[in-house]
Amino acid sequence: MSTIASELGGSKTTLWSYFPSKDELFAAVIDTKIEAFRRVLDEALIPAGGPTAALSRFGHALLNKMMTSQSIALHRLIVAEAGRFPTVGEAFARCGPDRVRARLARYIEEEMAAGRLRTGDPLTAARQFVALVQAGCYFDRLWRPAGALSVQINEDVAAAIETFMRAWGPIES
Repeated sequence: MSTIASELGGSKTTLWSYFPSKDELFAAVIDTKIEAFRRVLDEALIPAGGPTAALSRFGHALLNKMMTSQSIALHRLIVAEAGRFPTVGEAFARCGPDRVRARLARYIEEEMAAGRLRTGDPLTAARQFVALVQAGCYFDRLWRPAGALSVQINEDVAAAIETFMRAWGPIES
């Protein structure tokens, strides 16, 4: 807290008046960091071009954000510390991944209602799509930080959409 206060030019007392705990400060920082990203995701999920186009925009925005060195470092830190500090993991999940999946689920629910996606649990579908997008170069980036990295975002997003649409695309009559 001393470091944060000195960076901001204030005092620890002032910080504590705004944030009664480190967990709340952490949640506020994460929330601020992802606000702009949420707007990007909202813009990606416009219905123009149908679900394939929207999911492509969403998948690219998500994967491009997740592949940054800052996002990778944050992911590693949260995973490493969540066991010792469960509230940090909970705060991150609530402010980041949970909101991303909920936003995607709202879009999927609208597409299901319009008949452009198969009816089912929108949150399950959103979780599956996010997992499919992460399955390739993202996990390679996490596991091979020093190795040669083949960034194949376009291919990974296309494969995620193809698999997702086989499961959730409308039933052809």
